[in-house]
Amino acid sequence: MKFFCAYLLLCSCATRLVAENPAPISLSEPQQKFARELATVFQTLEKKNAAAGAGVDGWLFFAGELRLLSLGRFWGDEAPKVSRAHKPELADPIPAIVDFQQQLKVRGIELLVVPVPPKAAIYPEKIIPGVKISGSDTAPVLRRFYDELRKAQVEVLDLTTTLSEIDDSNRLPAFCKTDSHWSGAGCLAAARAIADSVRRKVGVSPAGKEFLPEWKDVQINGDLVSLLPHDVAKPGPEKISVRTIREKGTGAAVEPDPNSPVLLLGDSHTLVYHDFLAERAGLMDQLAFELGSAPDLIGTRGSGATPVRLNLYRRSLKDAGYLAKKKIVVWCFAAREFTEATEGWAKAPIAK
Repeated sequence: MKFFCAYLLLCSCATRLVAENPAPISLSEPQQKFARELATVFQTLEKKNAAAGAGVDGWLFFAGELRLLSLGRFWGDEAPKVSRAHKPELADPIPAIVDFQQQLKVRGIELLVVPVPPKAAIYPEKIIPGVKISGSDTAPVLRRFYDELRKAQVEVLDLTTTLSEIDDSNRLPAFCKTDSHWSGAGCLAAARAIADSVRRKVGVSPAGKEFLPEWKDVQINGDLVSLLPHDVAKPGPEKISVRTIREKGTGAAVEPDPNSPVLLLGDSHTLVYHDFLAERAGLMDQLAFELGSAPDLIGTRGSGATPVRLNLYRRSLKDAGYLAKKKIVVWCFAAREFTEATEGWAKAPIAK
């Protein structure tokens, strides 16, 4: 009964926070122009039934991310007007995210939301040549959205600055040119930022294993190539560098630890370079090295919005004591999910 009352109290407080009248979002002229130009690019791609477009210097961009960056407010009353969700009542991401945080909190589990910034927000000049805007100014609406989540007591780790500041002179840029995912360097930078937040929030004791890193070059076939318009030349394979991680002594790959207090939850950004495109070099692997112990992992190649939370529920059904082992959930997914998730943002239980 106490558990249920605490949950209701949290729901009531959060609802009041997110229901306040939203302040207008003021954009500078360069920000308005950038959004307009991205909207034009997206509309052109949509007319061609293409899900990706070509920028300059071989850079490719996912159309849904361009659309996200071209939109204004996409939560609250505005959500059903711009969301790709099939059901209008599931268009607004905030209620589902806040509900998830509340369910975890009453169980003593922290939540860290880690949206992966759109590639065009990090490299605006690669999609709109000559654009006069810095990487820190490309996504003002997303920044406001994160502020709204923080008002509702949801902690958000915005990686925009972290990825924008990567020195690409040695290990390539923060994102792959021809793929929708971050590069090996971007994955590493994200892992370090996440590890810092995890240590600050809950602390993690090393598991007694030592891990060894090694940079390797791999060749990938980017997922955006097949999504280009039919009249655009298709680039070939791309070479990237990834930091592989192995156990010292045995040389074994890092395996997710179901007993870890840290759960990494999310979309394909939690799986890339671990399950596909490369091995031993994904976000889970990098976190193991940075934290000194392997986290647990629930990842999906599909949407990181609702389906992956349902996967967490299924896991807890199989193991009634599963959530009792957790201190923090790191929820990492592409920021485009806020508007592009066709399943929408449903509230979902995390346990019976």
